[in-house]
Amino acid sequence: MRHALVCGASSGIGRATAVALAASGVRVTALARRADRLHALAEEIRCEILVADLDEHADLLAKVNDLAPFQILINNTGGPKGGPLHAAAAEELRAAFHRHVLAAHQLTQVALPHMRDAGFGRIINVLSTSVREPIPNLGVSNTIRAAMAGWAKTLSRELPPGVTINNVLPGFTDTERLDSLRSGKAAKTSTTEDKVQQAWMSQVPEGRLIRADETAAAIAFLCSDAGGAVRGVSLPVDGGRLRSI
Repeated sequence: MRHALVCGASSGIGRATAVALAASGVRVTALARRADRLHALAEEIRCEILVADLDEHADLLAKVNDLAPFQILINNTGGPKGGPLHAAAAEELRAAFHRHVLAAHQLTQVALPHMRDAGFGRIINVLSTSVREPIPNLGVSNTIRAAMAGWAKTLSRELPPGVTINNVLPGFTDTERLDSLRSGKAAKTSTTEDKVQQAWMSQVPEGRLIRADETAAAIAFLCSDAGGAVRGVSLPVDGGRLRSI
């Protein structure tokens, strides 16, 4: 049985991904900081749990090294706070790079020898449509997501046969993260959350928020044998919001 480490599994897309992979017959270890939510997830899908913080690399790696080998790695964590890039402190960029790029890189280094031995590996990064089209007022997030995409594309040319890396780019997805962005924008622009969402949905041909389980289904496909020929891509799951080809 293949083993997956799913980061950020306590809510949103991470949680939905843990559920989808478990349903496909994969053994799941769900990683997050919130132990209570992980225990609730474990009761639902009978997964293993790992309480860890992606900001605390020494503790994270010590715990991950104690896991059984895993052939599937889902790099997923909450994005940086909003704001214009020119106003961001250097520490905000440093912390975001540490949490996203460096954590994903070190987890990949732990997993890769086992993936190579198994002749099978899947690394999926949950990023953002900002990889293709930067999003206004998310300056630090735009910068770090693009860095992750460049890191992943580089690795896609280096990984051995059978081991792939891809990015999934969620659009406006019904998660706690989006709730926070919606309320923050409403407060900053002195409008209502309903009007903020209406403006967002005017950009989405599908005309609705994307469900976390829809994004998780795309991730599960990329993790399957059927997804083995897909390598080094950034796949939007955004209801058609992106304008670029």
